[in-house]
Amino acid sequence: MENTWLAHAKRLQALAATGLHYSRDPFDIERFEEIDDIARDMIARLADTPVERLSGLPEPQEGYATPKIDIRAAVIRNDRILLVREKRDGKWTMPGGFADIGLTASDCAVKETWEEATLPVRVLKLYELRHRAKQPGAPDYRDFYKFFFLCEADDATEPAPGPETSGAAFYLPDALPEMSLGRSGPQDVDRAFVHWRDRDRPTDWD
Repeated sequence: MENTWLAHAKRLQALAATGLHYSRDPFDIERFEEIDDIARDMIARLADTPVERLSGLPEPQEGYATPKIDIRAAVIRNDRILLVREKRDGKWTMPGGFADIGLTASDCAVKETWEEATLPVRVLKLYELRHRAKQPGAPDYRDFYKFFFLCEADDATEPAPGPETSGAAFYLPDALPEMSLGRSGPQDVDRAFVHWRDRDRPTDWD
């Protein structure tokens, strides 16, 4: 669960970005710029990240500030789930990443799985929709929703790592490697298998 003060600082920065986009009065613009600077400094301190590295925060030119979208693919085959090892932290996760403009959410799940595990898949359903701030893992200064899609792959193709990954393999749900919790965690794997066994089950959401 995200720290309350980090959540407040992120919300404050988003309001400042929205205010800067819509404001025309020079005095209001000056105030919103100051609020934006203060909020960014708060986020940097709370997330232990230098201000200059706070990429991904809402900017004034973006209009109304909204969360980003992260897509994850739960690919199950022979009672095992596909995981890829991230080069950035050396830990494992379901294939995925931030959504691409021009693609549907399910298209992104297919694309990310191919790019990170060189495995063609077919999307079956959206099984989970979560707010990143409520997920386990280290605090994240960005704000985004996470879409988890249940997918299947054919039995002939074996996964292989792509440019952004250093490993790709299927794992039993009770023998998972160390996972990159900010991306996906054991609880997301557990829910994937619940929905794999019951395809008509409603999507989990928060």
